[in-house]
Amino acid sequence: MARPIHRALLSVSDKTGLENFARQLHDYGVEILSTGGTYKALDAAGIPVVEVSAHTGFPEMMDGRVKTLHPMIHGGILAVRDNTDHAAAMDEHAISPIDLVVVNLYPFEETIAKEGSTRAECVEQIDIGGPSMVRSAAKNHKFVSIVTEPEQYSEVLGEMQSHDGGMTLEFRRTLAQKAFARTAAYDAAVATWLFEQDRGEAAEDASPFPDSFASSGKKVMDLRYGENPHQAAAFYSTDPVHEPCVAHSEVLSGKALSFNNLVDLDAAHALAAEFDEPFVAVIKHTNPCGAAVGSTISEALERAWSGDPVSAFGSVLAFTRPVDLASATFLVEGNRFVEAIVAPDFDEDAFEHLTQKPKWGKNVRLLSCGAFGPSQRQEGGLEWKRLTGGFLIQDRDLTAETEFEGVSEAKASSDQIAELAFANRIAKHVKSNAIVLTADRTVVGVGAGQMSRVDSVRLAAHKAGDRASGSVLASDAFFPFPDGVEAAIDAGVTAIVQPGGSRRDDEVVAAANAKKVPMLFSGVRHFKH
Repeated sequence: MARPIHRALLSVSDKTGLENFARQLHDYGVEILSTGGTYKALDAAGIPVVEVSAHTGFPEMMDGRVKTLHPMIHGGILAVRDNTDHAAAMDEHAISPIDLVVVNLYPFEETIAKEGSTRAECVEQIDIGGPSMVRSAAKNHKFVSIVTEPEQYSEVLGEMQSHDGGMTLEFRRTLAQKAFARTAAYDAAVATWLFEQDRGEAAEDASPFPDSFASSGKKVMDLRYGENPHQAAAFYSTDPVHEPCVAHSEVLSGKALSFNNLVDLDAAHALAAEFDEPFVAVIKHTNPCGAAVGSTISEALERAWSGDPVSAFGSVLAFTRPVDLASATFLVEGNRFVEAIVAPDFDEDAFEHLTQKPKWGKNVRLLSCGAFGPSQRQEGGLEWKRLTGGFLIQDRDLTAETEFEGVSEAKASSDQIAELAFANRIAKHVKSNAIVLTADRTVVGVGAGQMSRVDSVRLAAHKAGDRASGSVLASDAFFPFPDGVEAAIDAGVTAIVQPGGSRRDDEVVAAANAKKVPMLFSGVRHFKH
């Protein structure tokens, strides 16, 4: 049975849709209470409204910090209507019931995301009264409805229209769940921001990670299924995000994104974000099967695709430049096909070419994320991985080594060192054990996910074929035995970079010396599990 709405409290920072919503509440005969700026907006619009200070008999004070924290407000929200003691207390203290609470919180997340915001400005946007009212109303959802987002206004009005101005318990339960999710996200944002603000001033022996960690997300969409058809899945985005990313990209065209599409797109974008120059990453099952730089973005695409054309079919792509017509033309020719593309943008003629060709038009997902690259990445960001019963947190691996230590008798040329640096940046994004072969800033062979490093070398060499001759090799971790180095050199590799650190480093370097092949140590491991 629906409960009627007789009295509502409206206190919102986001005034979107407020006037229309309040006017329709009034048309249903709802008495409206309000505060501060919300009261002024409604009063100016000619909507009958009672200021909270008049309702409580107590003025707002301390720059508005204290206005709704009052028994006349929280008693009216929290009272259990069928409890005789609660009813008696309401009568004794002349507390009027409040049936609907409409609150969206101070814009804390927006304030901390705004460049130049001071700590004092951010702290002032930590809402106290708002979350208190939201939680009170959500707790008492048996009797009270709670609305926390302007996007919910149409749902609420539709519910009231269907139930003669009232709301059902089922609907109130849904609103309550969303309300607690909102306050949890808000508190998580505050806690994370405070930790990030102060971690730089922590004692030297202090952990770089908080004692407790909370994260939250807002559902973007339900997905058809997860990694496999028998697994249900949904896609959530997190706020605030201070860099271009797949989660906040604009989907311009194509079928609905799948779970695996999103995972692969994120991997492609993360690899492409290593590069400032025109660069294309070709990703299959989160691993790069092709990657290259070029003088133009279309040249980078053609070279990246050449890395492993067989695996590239059905891949996802990331571009560091807007997709141009030449790139679009290359993709739709022959039997080429990709699942999705993420790029800063798409030239108008390229977009038209990709969306009007058979097989491509309604299928391929096109995502625009804005300009991105190494300088846009958020320093100090954290990433986490869920385990059964817990999760792991670590710093993002944003290290990009450009200086290596020569450890072999043969010395690498400047061109070889530059090529090794390119290969090393690719290897960061390959699942361990990772071996990457490149030539002329183009990936020619990748060995990923093998249980032994020598097998990864053999796989990379097999993928490269004749192109292994004259290539360079990057390894994400040290060679535990000389066999991997020997297999690489036998395949035609002319220079090697690896972190070093094995107990058999001397034997491994000796294998390079025996073939007069330069070996360099990066000193940094890049496992990716």
